[in-house]
Amino acid sequence: MVTLLVNTLESPWARLKPIPIENVKIMDQFWAPRLKTLREETLPSQYNLMEETGRIDNFRRAAGKIKGPFRGAYYNDSDVYKWVEAACLTLAYERDQKIATLLTNVIDEIVAAQDEDGYLNTYFTYEKKRLRWTNLRDMHELYCAGHLFQAAIAYHRSTGEKELLTTAVRFADHIASVFGPGKRRGTPGHPEIEMALVELYRETRKEEYLELAQFFLDQRGYGLIGGSIVLIDHKPFRQLDEIVGHAVRAIYLCCGATDIFMETGERELYETLEKLWKNMVYKRMYVTGGVGSRHAGEAFGDDYELPNRRAYSETCASVANVMWNWRMLLATGESRFTDIMELALYNAALAGISLNGREYFYVNPLADRGRHRRQRWFGCACCPPNIARLLASVPGMIYSTSDNAIWVHLYVASVARIELKGNEVRITQETEYPWDGRIDVTVEPSKDDEFSLYLRIPGWCRAATVNVNGRKVRKSVKPSNYLEISRVWGTGDRVEIELDMPVTLLKSHPYVLNNNYRVAIKRGPVVYCLEQADNPEYDVWNIAIVPETKFTATYEPELLGGVVVIEGNGIGLDISAWNNKLYAEMDEVQVKAIPVKFKAVPYYAWANRSPGPMIVWIQALGFNTLQGGKKLYKA
Repeated sequence: MVTLLVNTLESPWARLKPIPIENVKIMDQFWAPRLKTLREETLPSQYNLMEETGRIDNFRRAAGKIKGPFRGAYYNDSDVYKWVEAACLTLAYERDQKIATLLTNVIDEIVAAQDEDGYLNTYFTYEKKRLRWTNLRDMHELYCAGHLFQAAIAYHRSTGEKELLTTAVRFADHIASVFGPGKRRGTPGHPEIEMALVELYRETRKEEYLELAQFFLDQRGYGLIGGSIVLIDHKPFRQLDEIVGHAVRAIYLCCGATDIFMETGERELYETLEKLWKNMVYKRMYVTGGVGSRHAGEAFGDDYELPNRRAYSETCASVANVMWNWRMLLATGESRFTDIMELALYNAALAGISLNGREYFYVNPLADRGRHRRQRWFGCACCPPNIARLLASVPGMIYSTSDNAIWVHLYVASVARIELKGNEVRITQETEYPWDGRIDVTVEPSKDDEFSLYLRIPGWCRAATVNVNGRKVRKSVKPSNYLEISRVWGTGDRVEIELDMPVTLLKSHPYVLNNNYRVAIKRGPVVYCLEQADNPEYDVWNIAIVPETKFTATYEPELLGGVVVIEGNGIGLDISAWNNKLYAEMDEVQVKAIPVKFKAVPYYAWANRSPGPMIVWIQALGFNTLQGGKKLYKA
């Protein structure tokens, strides 16, 4: 029973409980092809690259099966573990013998590499054995251990096999013998093990793992790893009031703290998480859900520091953003977390992988001149297996349950089998979301029963109607909320949801200086961009939207795997009069404005065709984006 990303089935302070991945089957034209590509292209190609780059050979070397030097970066074990987790989730969703065989081969190599005392890290073998646990700040031993624990739990849940879980438990016991109250002090330079230890506690019910997760969280902020703000070691966690530092580290730390909260109910932890979430979402997050604006330190910037062309917005940070909001959703049942989870999933995270499933972005700018292209792999290859495990987790994020209630978080054409107090309820979604706002939900309990169905009304939706068996629901339907429908449900009951999905123009806070007098196009959960491939006659950096612009939304099944495109009439700016000038007096250079038609495509799909300029934040002429609001344009 695979309930990942996180299993809260026994967590006393979690409001919601995820349902097993194997109980969901996706049938839509958006996610179903991506899961197929993940299985047939992404995971096999990543396995080949792990062999090619020596990542799996490092385990063979540690086991004494081959000779030679360690290959690659000291944290390379973690890439293998993330791939294992992604493969396990994929197998839970749909059995594939090729993936199963590759997975068994990799796990055999991992298990064989473990030391007699339970330690397992292929970099710290032979001549480097004496250096174990001597540099927690830089060497990622605990980070790699955390990814091993998560991979082992996924393998156990997807196959029932305990071999890798036994390996993980031995390693966790070794760590617990070294660190903890009355033992060695320390905390990881890169958080990850905190949430992994909580998950291992949930899997084994061994209290020392939860205590060790709390220990590592509580040791942070006292200078044990140098006091760096990049490593979030400058203050104890509960004293943090803004999200800072290396973006992936910061959000992984929040994931671990959220998991600890769901087990302990410690209010101070949750109050800190709220502060950090609000600071991130309201002041430090891109319109795509990407986070981490600085190349230096792969870090969050100051409030409103959100450059576009120089955006870092690491793919791993977008994955982490989904993971953290999923946990906050499970802890609270509040739709604002689902809104951000969905935003990051459909935009910033999904942009990290090509449509063919074999190339990746590490960095995700929001403006480009055609030079930024996806790569088949990286020296630091954290992002490719991370996006793989996120995509494999999608089936498990669609639904959850609470006391006598079923929750629908993501609208995806699918069939789910959900156990609810002894009643097996079959939920069927029919929809073309995210391209269309109509969703039909059929409820089929094994026996007529009274329970609640919670339907998410996304924050981007300003008008929604809901009917049950043809009758309009009279309750108030508010955006960024869950609509509760409580009744006696019988086989064939049908809920019809209509979410108004106009094209909208977004503007930034005035302090996001790059975006003043610019707008971004959004429709439903999808953020759009202008790409040169669709607008060959004008440089897309020179296209502007005007108040008279009217938008149309059209589905093009043959474009970019099938997308809704946004077309409109705007202005093309002829800037040739500038010649080679960098600066000019106000009346010295005249820019010509020429009427143009433009086409926008989903941001996640950019850079899958010929190179050329791209831009998300488009110039806006003829109205002041700093004053007043903009109307919604109906598609």
